[in-house]
Amino acid sequence: MADITEKRIYNFYGWQDADVYPCDPAYKNAGTPRDLYDLLDGIWCRKTCAPRMQDEWSEDNKTLGQCSITAFLVQDIYGGKVYGILRPGGNYHCYNDVDGHVFDLTSEQFGEEAALLVYEGNPEQLREVHFAKEEKKLRYEYLRAQVREALHIKEET
Repeated sequence: MADITEKRIYNFYGWQDADVYPCDPAYKNAGTPRDLYDLLDGIWCRKTCAPRMQDEWSEDNKTLGQCSITAFLVQDIYGGKVYGILRPGGNYHCYNDVDGHVFDLTSEQFGEEAALLVYEGNPEQLREVHFAKEEKKLRYEYLRAQVREALHIKEET
């Protein structure tokens, strides 16, 4: 019998190829990155947005300022590496590569400019460097806690 259900079309980069599953058993209910995107869509907020972008954050652009904390959370759940695209101003836009599956849950923040982002030949990003900024580490921890709560995962003690 043919599957007559329609698949949702996502707008984030690499959504068609985001067929990876959690490597951390605690996140077994997270599903694929598409499922995680659906969950994050209800969690991303001004509080999780990078401080320099919070005035521009809106419900219409929920992924704005969420890239590094989201990419490192994705790494926690699915493994792989986080890479960064150098942006004007010297900041890196982070995305994920899990076993050759390259995807960017926060690419929508760039609107039409997202088509110009190059996802090859970029430097690996390390959480130790990103989380040296206390505010970023705290935003990541908040996002992580919200996802764990939504997935009914008990916090480690």
